[in-house]
This record gives sequence, C-alpha cells and structure tokens, in this order.
Amino acid sequence: MSAATRRNKRSETWVRRRNERRPALDVPLLMVTLGLLSFGFVMVASASMTIGDTCCKDPFFFITRQAIALTMAVVAGLLAFTVPVSWWERMGVWLFLGGVGVLLLVLVPGIGRNVNGATRWIALGPLNLQPSEFIKLFAVLYISGYLVRHADDVANKLSGFIRPMILIGFTAAVILKQPDFGTTTVMLATVMGLLFLGGVSVMPFAVLFGTVLVGLTVLVMTSEYRMRRILSFLNPFEDPFNSGYQLSQALIGFGRGEWLGVGLGNGIQKQYFLPEAHTDFIATVIAEELGLVGMLAIIATFAFIAWRAFRIGARAEAAGSRFAAYTAQGIGLWLGLQAFVNIGVNAGMLPTKGLTLPFLSYGSNSLIVGCMAIAILLRIDATTRQSEAESRNPRGVPWLRA
Repeated sequence: MSAATRRNKRSETWVRRRNERRPALDVPLLMVTLGLLSFGFVMVASASMTIGDTCCKDPFFFITRQAIALTMAVVAGLLAFTVPVSWWERMGVWLFLGGVGVLLLVLVPGIGRNVNGATRWIALGPLNLQPSEFIKLFAVLYISGYLVRHADDVANKLSGFIRPMILIGFTAAVILKQPDFGTTTVMLATVMGLLFLGGVSVMPFAVLFGTVLVGLTVLVMTSEYRMRRILSFLNPFEDPFNSGYQLSQALIGFGRGEWLGVGLGNGIQKQYFLPEAHTDFIATVIAEELGLVGMLAIIATFAFIAWRAFRIGARAEAAGSRFAAYTAQGIGLWLGLQAFVNIGVNAGMLPTKGLTLPFLSYGSNSLIVGCMAIAILLRIDATTRQSEAESRNPRGVPWLRA
C-alpha cells in the first residue's frame, strides 16, 4: 500500500470519527431554551411573591404552580421529541381540526371559564386548558402539510392559498369571540408568513395581506374596548389612572430600569402598581430589575431561537424534507413574532393585548406548547442529521428515522 493511499485512509477515518462525535441534536438551541425556562422561573418568582401574599396569603403560591407547570412542560417536550416527524405530517390536519373543536367548546356556556372578561379556558380539575395557545402550533403543522400536498396550487392558483385561509379565518373568528386579539394576530401573521415562504405569488399575497389588515382594522374600529386600547396606547399618560394605567405603569418600569436595572428582586412596579406583572407584563419586570442590558439579552435570545429554527429548516429542505422545513420555519416565525409583540406591548410600541412572553411568562399552557415546539424543532434537526449521516454511512440510528 502506497503512502498516499495510507494518508487517504487516515483522512477518511478521521472525518468519519469526527462525524460520529457530532452531537445528535442542536445543543445550542437546547441550552438556550433551558436557560430561558430557568430564567423565566426566577423572574416569575420575583414578580409574583407580592401578588401571591396579597391574594392568597402565600408568597409562594404562584411559584409553586409555576414549578409544576415547568415540570409538565418539560415532560410534554420529552414526549413530543419521541414522536417521528412523519407522524406530525400525517396528523397535522386532524390536530388542527381537533383544536378548532376544543376552541368551540370554550364558547359553550358552562364549559368555558371566564377570567377578567375573557372566556379562553376550560377547567380540568386544578388545571385550566387554553386551546388558543395550542392552536398556534397546530396551525403551523396544518399549513406546513398543506404546502407540501398542494405545492403547485399554492404557487400557480388563487384557490391554492384561499382554501386554507377559509379554515384559518374561521378559527381566527372563533378566537376573537373569546376575545383574544393578540393570539389571532400572531396566528394570522405566522400563517401568512408560511404561505409566502411556500411560494405564493406576490400579487395574491398582497391582496390577502391587505384584506387581513383591513379586517383587523374594522375589528378595532367596531369595538369600543379595542378602540380605547388603541387610543390609550397612543398617549397613555393622558388618562394614567384609567384606560392608560397599565401601559403608563409599564413605561415607568422601563424608565426606572435605565441601563443596568435596580437589581433582581428590587423592582417596585410589580408591587401593586403593574397589573399582570407575572404574566403579560413580565418583560417590564425584567426591564426594571435588569435594565436595558437585560432586555437586549432577552431580545437577542429570541432572535437566536428564530435564526436557529430557520437554519434547521434550511438543512431539512436541503435533505429533501419540505414538511420539516416549513414546520421549523413556522415555529421560528411564531415564537419570534409572539416575543416581538409582547415586548413591543410592554415597551409601548404596540397596543396593549393579552399575550404571553414565550418560556418566561407565568402559565402552564404557554410553557407546555413552547416546549413542544422546541422539541419538534430538535426532532427535525436530529432526523436531518441522521439523514445526512446515512448518506455518508449506511449504518444509522433506527429510532431517529422520520
């Protein structure tokens, strides 16, 4: 055997061993998500102790429940990771239709639970199920499967993207009845973004975008409640003790935080001033206690998750799995948009609406569906890596196959 042949064999052996040492999943994405969940638990504890002591005579009331919710979310994520990508593709339509059915149940008197004027929950013993949180993930799975099955119609026919929008539009109307304007906006924006990525031509997409924008504007103009929120958003300090109270208190929190914040646990706004400090306005607590630097770190973290999701989608598409690619991109769009809207609302850049900050806000439903989404991303990445490894080496890990 010549020296050149030996060198080539050593090189091939080194490359093969290097590939075998590569992790079986996206470790940076996993670590960032676990870091967000841990940080969110700390911030919920900081934001809720005063509220828990006032309402329930127990400063650890919300902390205990958040710990239980976090455990459930991690278990749900582990279960979702074990599900093959092909199963999500087959069941996407049925999951979405089932989610719509449960959404309708929320509106049935005696079944839906009303909190602060909104009927969004179904009581399941000690737990409250919020179907609108899950419908965002199910919509991504449904549209991703539709784009694969009807790729030619989506790209070449007007009916190709109108058909799924009929069902999506009906779902949006049901969510608006709860009412939940924030979830409706995020779901519609995510679906339209996926349709655009799926190849919808510019003109029909522009018409659809304009129609949705006009529809949302009409919904605002015809609702006194939503109109008050828009007006108070434009100038919250004009009526700081009524319609502009929530936003004015949030802006005070941002102002108090300055560059580095007042210190973890030292915030004042969460103490009886800022409503929903541990849920929709957790970002204000972060801004006050950790300052601009802390908020920029949170924004960078969500930007990283969205970028990683699109990167996973690009690799899946290169490997020939279009459903996995669309699903990964849809999850990145959804999580990025929801984080953008929540932080925008807290900072006074967007009208106030009830929408959680993924992985950080108090609540079991948001945590569970967020962990499931990340688990699906990780499974897509793991399956893609396995497919790439099998193209180099016929031996593989059977349980990771799509």
